[in-house]
Amino acid sequence: MFDSQTSPRFGAVPRAGAVRFRVWAPGAHELRLTIETGQAAGTRLMPRDDKGVHDLIVEGAAAGDRYHYRLDGGGPRPDPASRFQPEGVHGLSEVVDPFSFSWRDTRWRGRSETDLVIYEMHVGTFSPEGTFEGARRRLRDLRDLGVTAIELMPVADFPGDRNWGYDGVCLFAPARTYGRPDDLRRLVDDAHGLGLSVLLDVVYNHLGPEGAYLPQFNPEYMTDRHETPWGRAINFDGPGSPMVRRFIIENALHWVHEYHVDGLRLDATHAIIDDSPVHVLVELATTVRASADRPILIHAEDHRNLAAIVEGPEAGGWGLDGVWADDFHHVLRRMLAGDSHGYYADFDGTTSELARTINQGWLFTGQPSKNMGEHRGTDPSHLPMFRSVVCIQNHDQVGNRAGGDRLHHAMPAASWRAASTLLLTCPMTPLLFMGQEWAASAPFQYFTDLEPELGRLVTAGRRREFASFPEFSDPLVRERIPDPQAPTTFENSRLDWEERGTDGHAGVLALYTRLLSLRLEYPALGGSVETRGHAVAVDPDTIILVRSDGGARFWVVVRLRGAGTADVGAAVGGRLGREGWEILVTTEEPMFVRDPALPDVAWQLEGPVVRFERPGAVILTQR
Repeated sequence: MFDSQTSPRFGAVPRAGAVRFRVWAPGAHELRLTIETGQAAGTRLMPRDDKGVHDLIVEGAAAGDRYHYRLDGGGPRPDPASRFQPEGVHGLSEVVDPFSFSWRDTRWRGRSETDLVIYEMHVGTFSPEGTFEGARRRLRDLRDLGVTAIELMPVADFPGDRNWGYDGVCLFAPARTYGRPDDLRRLVDDAHGLGLSVLLDVVYNHLGPEGAYLPQFNPEYMTDRHETPWGRAINFDGPGSPMVRRFIIENALHWVHEYHVDGLRLDATHAIIDDSPVHVLVELATTVRASADRPILIHAEDHRNLAAIVEGPEAGGWGLDGVWADDFHHVLRRMLAGDSHGYYADFDGTTSELARTINQGWLFTGQPSKNMGEHRGTDPSHLPMFRSVVCIQNHDQVGNRAGGDRLHHAMPAASWRAASTLLLTCPMTPLLFMGQEWAASAPFQYFTDLEPELGRLVTAGRRREFASFPEFSDPLVRERIPDPQAPTTFENSRLDWEERGTDGHAGVLALYTRLLSLRLEYPALGGSVETRGHAVAVDPDTIILVRSDGGARFWVVVRLRGAGTADVGAAVGGRLGREGWEILVTTEEPMFVRDPALPDVAWQLEGPVVRFERPGAVILTQR
C-alpha cells in the first residue's frame, strides 16, 4: 500500500516536530530554502544527492509556514510540488499537513464503474460562491438528480483568478480561488457520504503559459522532441525522464491519497507522447491502482477512438477504465444544430450514423477522417459498452464554441428532451455538463486571467482561431467574440440556480430526474456488463433503442426532429404482440412541459406504433 507519509519524493512533508523539504533540481549548484513565517523562519542551504535531489529536514517547521526557494542566487520561486499557493502561483508556498483532516469516509469503496452517471463541473462557475464550499452545498441537489459521480474540471492552481483549469502550473496545489486544501477534502468527504464518487480532471500533457516555474528547476521536465497544440511537451521518454515520470505519477497518487478522489480523467492523452517501452500512462495506472485499497477509475480524453486505451497491458493496451467518445455528440450536433465545419465535416448527422455509434461505442473504427487527414479509430465491438463515455454537452463542446453556447440553445426544446432521453438510456456511460439538466440559460465561455501582455495575445488568438469559420469571416464579427480576459466573460458563465424552478427549466429538470431514476430502477437501462443495446434507425428523424439484460426489455422510441410515426415491431423485425405493454415515460407529458403533446400509441399485433406530433421520446416495456 502507498504510505503517503513516507513515500512522497517531492514537496514539503510534515513529520514529528519538523518538515522535510525535497526538490529535484540537478542543474542547480546551490539551492536555498527560505522559510518566511513561523518558528523556523530563516534561510538554509539544502544538501544535494547524486541524483540532483535537494533534501533538508527543518526542525521546528510546521504546517502553515510559508516558504520559497532560490536557485543559484536567482529570484524567489515557489515549490514545484507546493501543496498550496495562498498568494497565487508566483507567491510563497505554504506547508500543508494532509494527514490532519478527519475523514469520515473510511468505509467508502466508490461507485461501480458500470453504474456511473458523471456530472462534470467547473468549480468557479458551478455555484454563486465559485468555491469548493459552494459546490459542497449543492451536492444533495446532484444526489437527488440521480447522478452517481461528480467530475471536477482541473483544480491545480493557475495564473490569475479565473481559468478553466487547463493552464495549471502548480500541479499539487488546489486553486486558492476555490478555497483551501481542506475545503476540497470536505467536498470529497461529503460527496462520499451522499454516495457520490469524485473524479478529478488532471492535465499531464503541458503546462500553462504563465507561472510555469517547473522547467527552471530542471529544463529536462520539458522536451523539444515532441510538440503539443499548447507548446512543448512534458518529457516522458528523454534524458531525465525517469524522475519526470515519477513526478507526474506522484501527483496522481497525491490526489488519490491526500484527497481521496475515486478516479482521474486524463486530459488530451493523444498529446501525452511517450516512446518508452512502457507508456507513462500504463505505469501511472498500474502504480495508482496498486497503491490503493479501493478501486480507482482512470478515464482518458482522447479523440483517436483507440480500443487499446482501455484494453489491458497484456493485450498491448493502456489498461484504462474508460475513454471519452465524442462521436455520439458530434453526430447529434450535426443532425440537430447543422454544424458542418471542423471535425463536424466528418459526420453526416444521420440516424444511421447515430445507430452505428450506439451499437459500436463510437462511429469511426478505421475510416478516413477528412478533418484529421488520416484514418481514425479501431474496432471497439469487443469492449464493454460502459468503457465509452458519451455526452451531448461537455466543457469542450460548449466552451470551445465562439460564444460558449450550449446545444440546447441551438434547437427546439422538444428535440433537446428527445436527445437527453437517448443519452440517459444508452448503454454507454453518460456524462452531463453542469446545468444541462435544467437547460441552463448561462453559456460556458472561454475565460482566462493572465498577465496583460499575454492576455492580449490570448484574446487575439482566440478571435483568429475562428477566422476560417464562414460565420466569422468578417473581422468586425470576430471582434464580438467574448474576450477571454474580461471578468464579464467569466461571470456570464456562472450558473443561475434560481432558474431551475422557472418555466422552461423546471420541466427539463423533472425529466432528467425521472430518466435517471429509471436507469437506477431498471438495470437493463444502465451500463452493466450484461446489458448492451441495439439501436435501429427507423427513418431520417427517428431512432429506436432496444435495451435488455436477459429479462426485462425496453424500447426507447426517439423522434429527434418534426412529426412522424415509428412502427416498433417493423423496425426491430419482430412480432411483439399487443399485450402486456406499459408506457414508462413520455417526454411531452404535462409533468415535463407546459404545452403537452402526448404521442399516440396504437397497440398492433406486430407491436406498438407511435405517432409523434413533434420531437419527443417514449420509453416502453413489455411485461
